Amino acid sequence: MAQLVECVPNFSEGRNKEVIDAIAAAISGTAGCSLLDVDPGASTNRTVYTFVGSPEAVVEGALNAARQAFSLIDMSKHSGEHPRTGAMDVCPFIPVQNVSMDDCVNCANMFGEKLAEMLHVPVYLYGEAAQKETRRSLPSVRAGEYEALPEKLKSDDWAPDFGPAEFVPSWGATVTGARKFLIAYNVNLISTKEQAHRIALDVREQGRGKDQPGLLKKVQGMGWYLDEANLAQVSTNILDYELTPLHTVYQEICRNAEDLKLPVVGSQIVGLIPLRALLDSADFYINRDGLFIVEEEHKVRLVISKLGLDSLGAFNPKERIIEGQHWAPWWVR
Repeated sequence: MAQLVECVPNFSEGRNKEVIDAIAAAISGTAGCSLLDVDPGASTNRTVYTFVGSPEAVVEGALNAARQAFSLIDMSKHSGEHPRTGAMDVCPFIPVQNVSMDDCVNCANMFGEKLAEMLHVPVYLYGEAAQKETRRSLPSVRAGEYEALPEKLKSDDWAPDFGPAEFVPSWGATVTGARKFLIAYNVNLISTKEQAHRIALDVREQGRGKDQPGLLKKVQGMGWYLDEANLAQVSTNILDYELTPLHTVYQEICRNAEDLKLPVVGSQIVGLIPLRALLDSADFYINRDGLFIVEEEHKVRLVISKLGLDSLGAFNPKERIIEGQHWAPWWVR
């Protein structure tokens, strides 16, 4: 069985289609890489790319994408709702098939070293690849964002793992690492950004700080506003969907929104989602509401409806859902 690693680089450009397409072409044009999804956002000014391949291929694909972005993105002119430190903001490697987490840590180290050599930019390691406990969490590494980098890079505590401790205005810094599969999941609210962020502080594991932890384990979150949709979102990263399922995040945000008398108007998956995560949510609603649904396709449709996953645009199961065990579209068996 072939080795497969998933790579999900996030680039700080979500508005310029030519730039977005050029980076996608750099990935898909790399031998051994299969580009599965490109998900841009205008208000976040960020695009999430998802591709798979052998460990060697995905490292090469990520380097090709970074090389392309280096000539096209200027961070000194960047603004957007999503936290960021660099043009290629984060580049995680995720084990999929016949590879271990250690293999993905090796990918991150190889990529980080080669990126720093190629572009002469600072690179940090996070997640399972972190060499310091203070850098295990992505929000910790990203603290202060791009604007804080000139001062952070002067501190020995924030010396990069690879590359020079020098501020590169057009690029910033890149964070790379290894982690489990993550679901990027946003819940839509008719509210202000501040109200959405208040809910995020209540539900995310970090909460409001050490003395005020949040409600949901392995969930990161923040609130922001989407100008193009004229609504706010509680934006979450579900780091372990088996521990904290998709529907749990949605129901908890709905409960908090109801307390504030704010309407929830659907939700959004960014990138791809494993079939198992949707089927677990389908089982929850089937049991809760006493429904009789047997076919897998109908279960998926139920969750799309219950969570309003098509509220901001069509949610095509054939494009957005993967069967985690075999890393293929869920309808291909």
